[in-house]
Amino acid sequence: MSDKASNNANLPALREQVSELVLAGSLQHAEEAFSKAADEHGDYAVAEVLSTLPPQVTALHLAGFDGSKTSLATMLVPPKAWADSLAYLAATWPDNMIEDDPERIAEGLFNHVHGVVYATEDEERRHDLLAEASATDHGATVFAILWSLAPKEIMEVAGEINLKGRYVTGQTSSDSDIIPLAIDLARASEDGWERSLIELFPEFRHSNEMAEAEFPDDPDEDPSFQQRTTRDLLYRLRKQVPSVRTMPRRSTRKSIGSDIFS
Repeated sequence: MSDKASNNANLPALREQVSELVLAGSLQHAEEAFSKAADEHGDYAVAEVLSTLPPQVTALHLAGFDGSKTSLATMLVPPKAWADSLAYLAATWPDNMIEDDPERIAEGLFNHVHGVVYATEDEERRHDLLAEASATDHGATVFAILWSLAPKEIMEVAGEINLKGRYVTGQTSSDSDIIPLAIDLARASEDGWERSLIELFPEFRHSNEMAEAEFPDDPDEDPSFQQRTTRDLLYRLRKQVPSVRTMPRRSTRKSIGSDIFS
């Protein structure tokens, strides 16, 4: 039997083992199972299992790790598997926390997204992850939740992207860690970037319309245009959590706009 055939024969057992450990809450043991499989069969085995795990199981596993914790899963999860798992993250959030401390949830979500996207130095993988994640309705909502933590800076960088294209520097009125992620998303997928902006600012149909809009200088003053709050977006994502009997599907909405980095 070839090495690859031997690996394939072991995958169902590894998939079942990891699923049982994650559902039991033993995330560290699931990571240890991945580590052992990688040592014996290579990273291929881990990526293959992650590509076939139910997305709700992947969501539960990855939700336990962020940029501060090392995880083979965050480094090897295939872009499509990660994109599908994002649809289930909101199911792990307590209702009272969404209501009472939405920013804390959003910051945890940022740590998760940042931890997966920047887990390696592979720029092509980074773009694939961002493009897949933002190609779904729930993915657009996920990124809008992140942008809601710094809406003024996101609007500023949207204007800069429209003006400078691929030469954008990302300089805004703050040094938010969210801005480099926003620029990388725009470079990975113009459509995904636009969709996430419209989720946050639903009155605008294209980012170039934002060039005429300005945030008030007073942080306590509401902007003159509609902006969804972090709490609103968290509830919006909660409503998009699929039934475990259905699989999340790519949105059928057509692409909008033109190549902003051409």
